[in-house]
Amino acid sequence: MRPVLEHSWNLSPKEAVELQRRLAGRVELADRFGPLRTVCGVDVSYNKADDRFFAAAAVLSYPRLELLGVATAMRPSSFPYVPGLLSFREIPVIAAALAELSAPPDLIVCDGQGYAHPRRFGLASHLGVLYDIPAIGAAKSRLVGEAPEPAVLRGSWSWLTHEGDRIGQLVRTRDRVAPLFVSPGHRVSFATARDLTLALCAKWRLPETTRRAHHAVNELRRAAGPVSRFP
Repeated sequence: MRPVLEHSWNLSPKEAVELQRRLAGRVELADRFGPLRTVCGVDVSYNKADDRFFAAAAVLSYPRLELLGVATAMRPSSFPYVPGLLSFREIPVIAAALAELSAPPDLIVCDGQGYAHPRRFGLASHLGVLYDIPAIGAAKSRLVGEAPEPAVLRGSWSWLTHEGDRIGQLVRTRDRVAPLFVSPGHRVSFATARDLTLALCAKWRLPETTRRAHHAVNELRRAAGPVSRFP
């Protein structure tokens, strides 16, 4: 699986912000995809002691959510931690994992933001635009915006707004459990992002795609062990 759009990753934080602003205009907030047969979750982990980043892409069948395969990768990253610029730290290693997939999935789900971002271009939007693939962000925590707490039952939700714009939804995926911050990444509407997230959260708070990728990437990181620097 290869991106349809490429750009340099050797950017300063200021240049990265400018690139986000340019690419944000490519984001589509309407459904543009066919029948879903496969869904892919991506997740990243890293060692604080060195510059290695690890990624996993877990592909599941839809709607049965059976694991079909996992691709992993390890890459160094020197981009600094800056809120709102997560994609510049994580996408290079995610792309390396996605390159190992034999076929592109029908949907990517990220443990991060999509449109719910200061410049409306979070990790899920960045991936979606680079690969021109439907993508959703389902994050555990807020980056920007305000939302009233939804009702306590699964399926309850409320709008997340920022500077007068609706940017995402606070979605309760299990009864009386903390909600997720769900937003479209690319080629997916707000309503569909919410509905698909709920469909992927069959048993747990997090989408099964995220859970599978999370377990795989942490296994990879633990197996790699601690080192002082990337070889």
